[in-house]
Amino acid sequence: MKINVGNTDRALRIIAGVILITLAATGIFAPWGWIGVIPLVTGLIKICPLYSILGMNTCPMEKK
Repeated sequence: MKINVGNTDRALRIIAGVILITLAATGIFAPWGWIGVIPLVTGLIKICPLYSILGMNTCPMEKK
């Protein structure tokens, strides 16, 4: 799979994932907060399977 998550998208995913997991762990937003694992993992590995299915890409174009 090709990298399809850009830097801004990546940062937002990681921040959202950490916030959701923290809220779930503290009991404020449980149990749905554990869904934050998905944006966290996709942000860390820079690959979003849903983007691949939809043909989306937030990475900047590579210079040749």
